[in-house]
Amino acid sequence: KKYAAIHHLDMNVTKWLNIGLFEGVIFGRTNRFDFGYLNPIIFYRSIEQQNGSFDNSIVGLDAKANIAKKFQVYGQFSLDEFKLSEIKKNRGWWANKWGIQLGAKYIDAFGINNLDLQIEHNRVRPFTYSHFDSVANYTHYNQPLAHPLMANFQEYIGIARYQPAPKWMVVAKLMYYQQGRDSSSRSFGSNIFLPNVDPPRQGEFGYKIGSGWKTNVVYGSVLVSYEIKENLFIDLSAVVRNLKTITPPIMQEKTSVITFGVRWNMYRREFVF
Repeated sequence: KKYAAIHHLDMNVTKWLNIGLFEGVIFGRTNRFDFGYLNPIIFYRSIEQQNGSFDNSIVGLDAKANIAKKFQVYGQFSLDEFKLSEIKKNRGWWANKWGIQLGAKYIDAFGINNLDLQIEHNRVRPFTYSHFDSVANYTHYNQPLAHPLMANFQEYIGIARYQPAPKWMVVAKLMYYQQGRDSSSRSFGSNIFLPNVDPPRQGEFGYKIGSGWKTNVVYGSVLVSYEIKENLFIDLSAVVRNLKTITPPIMQEKTSVITFGVRWNMYRREFVF
């Protein structure tokens, strides 16, 4: 069986600044649960050492700052595993595993009511969230818990939301990401469902973001939504997606989709990835 224990502690340092700490562990056991992980105070690494096991532990830091009532900057940093000496040597050691997110929001942008802008950058090293025991990877029901792209990627996102009238909503998104994908015979750390042992990983060094089958994707979408009556919406959207590989085998895919739908008491699902 697969278990998880996750803690998050945050504090409003000032009226405009919030800082949080995060830790989590995922582990697999045949017939038991480690009740030591239910302790909300002791860091999980100390519990691991006490139990003589090395499960998949992750720690993190997040922060959010509201500036001048119309701006918000936010970010988070997650650390899976690292060795300081290897970071200094800069040899691309596979087990230096971390991820970072930085973003900003601009509310009522340029003095226009109900126009909100958002930019965001995500970057995750190869093999982050993976584990030598594939049962303990950072997933649940075969879905990644952190990011849909899993690992070994860098991503840039821009979003504009505008409500010109109470019943109308327009949302435009533009996204670019680059990912080093795995080959059929070797793991480059993008698929966290694979164990991070050798094989399928090959070698200790030379791993950086984009290593492997380097793939660039540009995605753009526009959504227009109208509320006919309370919680009854009509949606019209257009999506353009362009995928191109940089390293052999070279391939290119272009996709254009127009959709129309009606939803009632339902949140609109996103099918970006």
